[in-house]
Amino acid sequence: MSFSARGFSSQFWALVGATFLGFLGIGTVLPRLAPHIRYDLGGSDQDVGLVIGIFSFVALLGRLISGPLADRRGRKISFLAGLVCCALAGGIYLLPLGMAGPYLARVFQGMGEACLYTGAAAWVVELAGIERSAQALGYLSSGIWGGISAGPVVGQWIGSFQHAAIMQVAAAVIAFLILTRVREDYHPEPHSPNRQWLPRSILAPGIAIGFVNVQYPVIAGFLILHLKSHGNSGPVAFSAYAGMILLSRFFLGGLPDRIEPFITYFGGLVFMAVGLLVLASGPGPVAAVGATALLGFGFSFPWSSIASTVLRRTPSAERGSAVGILSAFYDLFVGISSFAAGWVAHQFGYAAAFVMAAVALIAAAVAGKFVFFARPESRVEALPAAARQAR
Repeated sequence: MSFSARGFSSQFWALVGATFLGFLGIGTVLPRLAPHIRYDLGGSDQDVGLVIGIFSFVALLGRLISGPLADRRGRKISFLAGLVCCALAGGIYLLPLGMAGPYLARVFQGMGEACLYTGAAAWVVELAGIERSAQALGYLSSGIWGGISAGPVVGQWIGSFQHAAIMQVAAAVIAFLILTRVREDYHPEPHSPNRQWLPRSILAPGIAIGFVNVQYPVIAGFLILHLKSHGNSGPVAFSAYAGMILLSRFFLGGLPDRIEPFITYFGGLVFMAVGLLVLASGPGPVAAVGATALLGFGFSFPWSSIASTVLRRTPSAERGSAVGILSAFYDLFVGISSFAAGWVAHQFGYAAAFVMAAVALIAAAVAGKFVFFARPESRVEALPAAARQAR
């Protein structure tokens, strides 16, 4: 099939749309979850933390299950399984289960998000063609961030936690129905029972992705608190951060396909470091919004640069597992850095947490060196198709 014929077809956009709906449901419920636990169910702050946190641990386990599922049973099965779990999570929120309800729902939500993303990422790359893998992942990420960003607005508009839970069920069901109309051309191949579940070749990319994302819990947890005493620009700054990620991944997500991906990876790290250090200095409102926008712009590129490089080196029958493992590193590092950021902020102040995130980018750069430069023959494989043909 030609390059142009494997472009962004209606099937591709159906997958992005279904992903948007899946994450829209998640985003609709999440802002109302803590008040529901505290005021409707009489839970404690500790209950809130545990209910929110259990998601990451289940998602981490789910990545290791969803990858082999997508490779052995198909991308569509993984994606549909994720949507079923999301719908079940929304339904469980509506049941009179007391505090057991949110815990059980978040377990299903974590597994659902893992299966949904793994299936979607492997599938969109195959629909678009491996030559456009970075751009395909960029569009998919736009659907995710769009859903997460629009979800709280929808949740506020519909008015109650119960309505938000119904919205999550409805969004997952609509996405499920959309996917049933999309044909999957992937045919699973036999897998060796002795295949490593964590290949050595995925370690450096996974570690790189992990250290890049140390900044996320810092921004999510402490940006608004940190900027409260520096002009109170936190809400606007966070919107600039999320909005820039959404726009950059949509309009510039294909850059790692058109130029060597190490350029977009290390360039992104530089922009991120500058943004974090400016934020650590306690800037005024204008500089804070500019710094978070710069941070979001830089953050738009490392994932697609790493993932597209890994997927180009990975046989089609193993790409689901590769996506799952890379995503698992994300969950692992975000979970650990959430605790680390809390301890650093408590001991040394909010600014120190931003410095910690900037220092983590040094480790991301070192790990990136092993992804892009350690083996020259692998680097040739990772070049965009046009560059390989030029050679």
